[in-house]
Amino acid sequence: MEGAFNNSMPLPFSYTFTFTPGTSSADVGSDTSPWMDTRIWSKLPLTLIDRVIAFLPPPAFFRARCVCKRWYGLLFSNNFLELYIQISPRRHWFLFFKHKTLKSYIHRNNSSTIDSGGKATTTNICEGYLFDPNDIAWYRLSFALVPSGFSPAAVSGGLICWVSDEAGAKSIILCNPLIGYLSQLPPTLRPRLFPSIGLRVGPSSIDVAVAGDDLISPYAVKNLSTENFHIDAGGFYSLWGTTTSLPRLCSLESGQMVCVDDIFYCMNYNPFSVLAYEIAANSWCKIEAPMRRFLRSPRLVESRGKLLLVAAVEKSKLNVPKSLRLWCLQPCGTTWIEIERMPQQLYLQFAELEVGHGFDCVGHGEFIAIIIRGSVKVLLFDILRKIWQWIPPCSCIDGFGDDDEELHGFAYEPTITTPVTGLLDQLTIPFQSFTG
Repeated sequence: MEGAFNNSMPLPFSYTFTFTPGTSSADVGSDTSPWMDTRIWSKLPLTLIDRVIAFLPPPAFFRARCVCKRWYGLLFSNNFLELYIQISPRRHWFLFFKHKTLKSYIHRNNSSTIDSGGKATTTNICEGYLFDPNDIAWYRLSFALVPSGFSPAAVSGGLICWVSDEAGAKSIILCNPLIGYLSQLPPTLRPRLFPSIGLRVGPSSIDVAVAGDDLISPYAVKNLSTENFHIDAGGFYSLWGTTTSLPRLCSLESGQMVCVDDIFYCMNYNPFSVLAYEIAANSWCKIEAPMRRFLRSPRLVESRGKLLLVAAVEKSKLNVPKSLRLWCLQPCGTTWIEIERMPQQLYLQFAELEVGHGFDCVGHGEFIAIIIRGSVKVLLFDILRKIWQWIPPCSCIDGFGDDDEELHGFAYEPTITTPVTGLLDQLTIPFQSFTG
């Protein structure tokens, strides 16, 4: 496989999709397929060729666009995009960003450009690191179109939600990096600091929930309210007009929420519990966490349509070995069932690397990625095959190792089309300019 994807034709947008060699379990660079007679290949019907191309993973698809003008134009063909939506397989990949601190300072590479006066200027380009858990391969994504001062907060349906870092009314951008799509939502009505963000992108609707960290003064925040943005193909939309109060004395974590069956979930602290926000009913409820007095670093993940809780368990007074466990929330919505434990020998190795710093988790499909804070160490668990393995490091993440740096992961399904974004284009909201 080529070291980078270089286009032979100019693109209407700017993006980078780079493969990082040496990180795949298979030799992806070798061509083991038998030679095909060009006379046979040239006679294949175009509809059949389109179906083959629709099954390609995004990196291979963008390389294939260099073959000819027709393949290059498939990205703009409505017939092909409809076919792509129908038959393209879902890819349970992960997207990682590098944080400088816990809540902000997403990693940006400095690149020098030459201005009209011949002087070198420095621009910040945000980078993401895309991981394919099936092929154990890393790719680098460039977010050159995203303005400074924004951080990724949630991902759904191939769209990435970016939220402004500055305290105040939050500006939100939805982005599909594969096709260079950017759309700005109207700012939230209430000023906030670092709220929790929930994003749900369906076939015909988009929901964004912003909760907590209400600024009650320039120097104080309190978890008071939730704002909801909604738009659907039926013509109904609510531009942050739907609001509700959070449960009393809640202490929800800042960051992304987990969406399962049209319900947003997030962790609540002191004591540990799970907060659930039902989108349709616009209401919150609290769910008791299992073994809440003995949990450490509890994290919620979505896996195959179910809500899972991943946490370290420490019950030293009861003479129970420390472990990392997974629970699944049952359909009744109140009961948890333990479904898996990390092997004890692996947990000892994991605890030695973690040294009490804590960890984050993200789930997608049958995979769960466990990220050790303050490092690039990521442990991958395959729920179906019951396999635990350390992910090989990405060679693109250089200069990493400071105590205040860490990886932040999202469940990302790469797709070359997101037709639901046409609803946002109808809002005709002018894109604002931001300076960072």
